Amino acid sequence: MAYADLHTHTLASDGTRPPADNVRLAAEAGLSAVAITDHDTVGGLEEALEAGRTHGITVVPGVEISTVSAGEDIHVLGYWIDYKNERFLERLAGLREVRDRRNGMIIEKLQAQGLEVTMEDVLESVRSLKREGDTVGRPHIADALVRKGYVANMAEAFDRYLAKGAAAYVNPPRITPAEAVRWIREAGGAPVLAHPGLYSQDGLIAELAAEGLAGVEAYHADHTPEQEAHYEALAKRHGLLVTAGSDYHGERGGVVFHAPVGARRISAEVVTELYNRRGETTA
Repeated sequence: MAYADLHTHTLASDGTRPPADNVRLAAEAGLSAVAITDHDTVGGLEEALEAGRTHGITVVPGVEISTVSAGEDIHVLGYWIDYKNERFLERLAGLREVRDRRNGMIIEKLQAQGLEVTMEDVLESVRSLKREGDTVGRPHIADALVRKGYVANMAEAFDRYLAKGAAAYVNPPRITPAEAVRWIREAGGAPVLAHPGLYSQDGLIAELAAEGLAGVEAYHADHTPEQEAHYEALAKRHGLLVTAGSDYHGERGGVVFHAPVGARRISAEVVTELYNRRGETTA
């Protein structure tokens, strides 16, 4: 059977590898398809698509959109998007502006607690790797905290400062998950709720299904087996596709985050099914 990993990140957002590496790793893992789903950016897609042609593997053009519902971060994946759609690109640019403001707010909270870290420190190790339209996120801030010796590793940085409820966590206003679903469909894509087991809002699945949600990422590196079974059943109950993704972000300090490419996989038939559930592109 042919398989796909439908959730990976690259240097275009908070991954550590260039897009072509993700595609090569997918081919080496025996996959026939891989999705590139960077946070609020499509900056890595051209490179990934070219690598797909080189390695003979299908690259699904994707994105992961940051939203908020009831004060909680919710991520919505988009597949087969028209990544050159000008309206969609403008919308993503607006999301990156919110992300930049969020990063500045985190730095301010860290400094208020006596940690001598600046945005310059955060950008120090990634500036030469970033291109226009790429994003900077919490993992980059965590990297800076590790380099400056405030924490021992990424996990400690998130636990103490960056995760929800931690000392420097902030959550500025963003679009809603329903808006993200509409944006993705208007960009000709198929929207999927990412890693629902990380939230406390199962009711969202029914709400978003009514808005045009195409699927649920039941199989994810951070889900327990019980959660995977639960969300597969919930997706099927609402007539939604079941997807899987490693949420690969590369390696930091020799540790893979969240899981290696291909660690979570689904039948490649789902790639075609997602294509068939695309929305209609609008100007």
